[in-house]
Formats: sequence, C-alpha cells, structure tokens
Amino acid sequence: MVDIDKLRHIYKFGKELSLEDAGILIKSAKSKSFKKREVIIDEGALKTDVYFVRSGLVRTYCINDKGDEVTFGLISENQIFTNVDIILYNQPSRFCYECIEDTKTFSIDFNTVQNIIESNPKLERNRKFFARNAMKKMLQRLETFVLMNAEERYKDFIKKNPTLSNRVPDKYLANVLGITPVSLSRIRARIVGKKK
Repeated sequence: MVDIDKLRHIYKFGKELSLEDAGILIKSAKSKSFKKREVIIDEGALKTDVYFVRSGLVRTYCINDKGDEVTFGLISENQIFTNVDIILYNQPSRFCYECIEDTKTFSIDFNTVQNIIESNPKLERNRKFFARNAMKKMLQRLETFVLMNAEERYKDFIKKNPTLSNRVPDKYLANVLGITPVSLSRIRARIVGKKK
C-alpha cells in the first residue's frame, strides 16, 4: 500500500519526478523518528543512508583540535543530508549529525538509490538536479563569507531562514555565521537600535 504522506514528501525530492518514479522511491523509503539530542550519524560512522527531513532540525558539527564542537550546518524541513564522507570519499564520517529538535525523516540507503537510478534513467535528471542544488548552496555560502561582513551574513541568514534563528541555540547559529555568540548579540542589538 502506498503511503500518501511519504508520496507527498518524496515527490518534493526533485524536479519533474513523476508519480510513478516517486512510487519506486517510496517502496524503498523507511520512516524514522529521532529524539532531541539524538545523534543520527556519528563521527567515524560508515552509514550510507540518505535522509529527508520531514519535520525537525539537525545540526552538522565536528570537533576541532581544541576539543570544541563547531557547528557548520543546519538542516531543516524538506532538506536532505547524508554521510558525505562515505559516499564521496569512501571513508568514515568526520562529522556528527545531531537532532536539535525531535525529528522525523524518511531514509533510503544510498546504494539502493543508485540501483533505482541505474534501472530507471529518468531519475538521473533528479540526481543531477540535487548535485547542482548542493553545489549552488555551497557557493552561495562561500560567497557570503568572502563578500559580506558579519552583520550582512546574519541579515542574509535571517532573510533566507526567517524562523530558524528562533529554533537554534545562539552558539550554533554563531558558529554557522563564523562569529562568536558575543558578536551575534552585538549584531542583534545594533539592528534593534537602528530600527528605533
């Protein structure tokens, strides 16, 4: 039996994905739920699952040489994440993926996705769509660090993610923006001061 909720979410996965093609993915998708603070992918993991976030929020972080956690990614509803190290480099994950909120996902093993694509060439377009989208997001983020100061980066983040800053602890948001929590507080105070 086709799960209509799964169909609705998976259908968002790619441009021009037909209902028939979505059905192929649905048969392989597993619904998974995670609690707040639960780690989905840990450093050193060899997991090959691709996750689609139905609801909730996940952060990507690593531990630097000083032993501090550095958050560099936030993954919210209708976004995809996976253990990029195992998929791109065939090595254990250097990163942790931890839930900031209770999170519900669909997951599909990457090797299953590969097999589905090989047997259904129409889906190749969608893989290219995701690859281009991922590259576009990486370049946009790089541009913000090169072309914008900290306040401009904050404003750009809020413009693109209007509700996310209320859901993310300041220390994680500051990491993502490449600033300290103290700088983040100053930027917010300055913005409020300008509005008065």
